[in-house]
Amino acid sequence: MSETENEIKPKIGITIGDFNGIGIEVIIKTFSDNRILSTCTPIIYGSSKVISYHRKMLNHQEFNFNTIKNPSEASHKKINVLNCWEEDVKVDIGKPSNIAGSYAFNALQAAAKDALDNKIDAIVTAPIDKSTIQGDGFNFKGHTEYFASVCGNAEPVMLMISDRLRVGLVTGHISLREVPAAISKEKIIAKTKLVYDSLRKDFGIRKPRIAVLGLNPHAGDSGLLGKEETEIIAPAVEELNSKDVFAFGPYPADGFFGSSKIKSFDAVIAMYHDQGLVPFKSLAFTSGINYTAGLPIVRTSPDHGTAYDIAGKNIASEESFREAVYAACDIVKQRKITEEITANPLKFSKMSSDR
Repeated sequence: MSETENEIKPKIGITIGDFNGIGIEVIIKTFSDNRILSTCTPIIYGSSKVISYHRKMLNHQEFNFNTIKNPSEASHKKINVLNCWEEDVKVDIGKPSNIAGSYAFNALQAAAKDALDNKIDAIVTAPIDKSTIQGDGFNFKGHTEYFASVCGNAEPVMLMISDRLRVGLVTGHISLREVPAAISKEKIIAKTKLVYDSLRKDFGIRKPRIAVLGLNPHAGDSGLLGKEETEIIAPAVEELNSKDVFAFGPYPADGFFGSSKIKSFDAVIAMYHDQGLVPFKSLAFTSGINYTAGLPIVRTSPDHGTAYDIAGKNIASEESFREAVYAACDIVKQRKITEEITANPLKFSKMSSDR
């Protein structure tokens, strides 16, 4: 592989998450297939000692890595581990612990800083335990909120993606009782516009079509089951179209994902977490991933949690994590293409007309 090819390959930061869960297992399984090195240069943020412990426990002795202290030292031909701490720590497989939460944050913080400093091109996060990671520096409901904070209090969108479906959320990690009050015309417009812009910039879709779901059963049944559709969601859809965003709806959520309508859209906007994630995970649980759209940095993750119940048993599937790595690579490359097109629109317009 030439130096030019090496420079093109994105550096992907991998955070180990909660080392008592399945995060390191799916990382090891993903990168045990060296073919992935033709796509990216992986840099695992964590501890070589902890990773070696998991490697031995899982009997994956073929998993080898290069230990580094800075992303600039990364080998393009190897898996790299950046030590975020040197001390020995207790690994207690399958059990939540504040110790594991604290070190998960160490890795996350280091990767986020390097991404903001343009030392790595993207971050793929292994699952954390949202309760044990809480502490000084991390007082958030999840990864999404943390990255929003470190990126200057941005307002990103949790966008679930697979090869069949993309689902964005108007509201994220809040209780169900808080949802109606959290939905506003302005918020629906802002979140849908972020998804629309992401589909163009990050996925190369020139004119995305977006379906917007209702909040109430049967999309309110013309006001009989709730007025949010007529008073908030439909006006938001109308205004989005006035801003040249191709949005449609509101559609009843109960039948939408099982209908043929879904094939007509590039993304779906759900009003709350489970309205979007239950059907998404039902359709794409093993291959679906989470993408934090609307940030200056690229961050993806698998769509599963720490899975303490199967940790250490060598049965966790790495498919979702592997897809998260490939998605991060694709988005980094697509952003560069979009930047080139934006900087040289006449050049790309001529190339298109010459075909």
